[in-house]
Amino acid sequence: MKIQKGDKVKILSGKYKGKDSVIEKVLPKLHRVVAENVNMVSKHVKPSSKTKGGIVKLPKSIHVSTVMLICPKCSKPVRIGYRVIDGKKYRVCRSCKEVIKK
Repeated sequence: MKIQKGDKVKILSGKYKGKDSVIEKVLPKLHRVVAENVNMVSKHVKPSSKTKGGIVKLPKSIHVSTVMLICPKCSKPVRIGYRVIDGKKYRVCRSCKEVIKK
């Protein structure tokens, strides 16, 4: 998957279209990602010995095709390619051809 944890992304479709966010979690088998403050849902939680009960806001996953990485160099939403340099595989911005470091 071309999107990794900690990447800054732009949401392309849905309720949060146009919003910038940071990836919190990647679920590669499901082709989904969890982005902060995007797709927030309310969950009713029973009180227990560890937690207080009530309504809790939680982020739910969105499909990876609805996000696009924002290049740190050119600061635009870009597609991602790969390049092998000295035997290591790196992600590359298709627009400015710069290596995207984490």
